[in-house]
Amino acid sequence: MSDDKQKVVVTDIQMPFMSMVIFMVKWIVASIPAFFLLGIIASIFMGIFGGMMM
Repeated sequence: MSDDKQKVVVTDIQMPFMSMVIFMVKWIVASIPAFFLLGIIASIFMGIFGGMMM
C-alpha cells in the first residue's frame, strides 16, 4: 500500500435549482432532532450546575 495522497479541488457543481431546494429542506428537517437533543443535553447540564450554585 502506498501512502501517496492526491489533492482534489472541486471548482463547479452542476445541480438543478429544485434539487438544491429539496436537498436544503431535507437538511433542515434532519437538523430538527439534533437541535432537540442538544436542548435536552443543555437542560440537563444547566439543571446540574444550577443546582450546585444554590
